[in-house]
Amino acid sequence: MEKLRVPPGPGAPHGLLIPAGELREQFSHASGPGGQGVNTTDSRVQLSLDLATTTSLTEVQRRLALERLQTRLAGTVLTINAAEHRSQRRNRTAARERLAELLRESIAPPVPRRPTRATRCSHRRRLQGKRERAEIKQNRRRPGLD
Repeated sequence: MEKLRVPPGPGAPHGLLIPAGELREQFSHASGPGGQGVNTTDSRVQLSLDLATTTSLTEVQRRLALERLQTRLAGTVLTINAAEHRSQRRNRTAARERLAELLRESIAPPVPRRPTRATRCSHRRRLQGKRERAEIKQNRRRPGLD
């Protein structure tokens, strides 16, 4: 197995290089296409990376990745399954590409919210709606003894 290169992007301007020793691959029978060889070849790939112990992430990147990928993690381990191809080699490539893309998206800094202001017309419409609603409720009341 070779190192995994994550292309440059926001949060990692020079990209990332994940050592091969930190990646764990497991192979098993895929349930998808494969003809007669589907039960004899281990073409499904599970690629795992422990985000808490990897040396390729800085502390800021690690915190962002753990926070954003929280729903996909088992503890601190991120696991990618690939079984869409008939060959193990193509599934390995697909899993590595998916892992690289997930990492790149997860370590990108948050996009700052651009403050907006309600338009004058939307402000008027809101107040008009409130007046109409108040009038409807006013008409529901019992008439006074005037």
